[in-house]
Amino acid sequence: MKKLLLPALLALAACAPAQAHHIWVEQDGKTATLQFGEFDDNLRETSPGLLDKFVTPTARLVGPRGEQPIAFEKTARGFVLSRTAGPGESIVIEEATYPYFENQQDGKTTRHAWTPAARYVTTFAAQEAKLTFDIVPTGQQGQFRVVYKGKPAPKVKVSAVIPNGWSKEATTDEGGLVRFDLPWRGSYVIEARHQDPAAGERDGKPYDNASYVTALSFTHVAGAPALPAGPAAAPGK
Repeated sequence: MKKLLLPALLALAACAPAQAHHIWVEQDGKTATLQFGEFDDNLRETSPGLLDKFVTPTARLVGPRGEQPIAFEKTARGFVLSRTAGPGESIVIEEATYPYFENQQDGKTTRHAWTPAARYVTTFAAQEAKLTFDIVPTGQQGQFRVVYKGKPAPKVKVSAVIPNGWSKEATTDEGGLVRFDLPWRGSYVIEARHQDPAAGERDGKPYDNASYVTALSFTHVAGAPALPAGPAAAPGK
């Protein structure tokens, strides 16, 4: 069954460039914004444009006092959140209504669900997974756990990137753990992707197979100054 679904997944990846994208949260102390694009290429999608594919992302603030919903305002350059994460808090976001990708093969329509998610953290304190496909800090600087549907996800490729294009890649161990050195000061995104060939249902709508992308972002205050990011890439690429 998995072998039969592989061509469909590859075809979908070829016809849907947005699948190379991901979402992440940027926080500057006063404002938190959900971005859609490619962090390492300094690409942020805009509206009108691919940002309009997002309909109802859900955002929550997670902290010592539990979980609280976060409202957001869509702008031309991202979704501005009504709250920022304070010390010991994190923001988690998932878009479970992104339009399905459809592939026609031998007269049959295959529906592919793509679910992007994001988490922003203010510390490396250990946290519980909240998203379907999640990356959480473990309490040790530079160590993270990748979790799929509440269980550690082994053998998942994970990338650590900063805005100027520097990146490192590693693979999770059997416990879903991965570790990165964090040599630079500034913003990081830890990104992972997962494909599930099983059929299912999302937001009340059936699909034939699914893929997930999740990004954990944070600001690292230690390390050497990083080279500045290059010019912003053109949206829609």
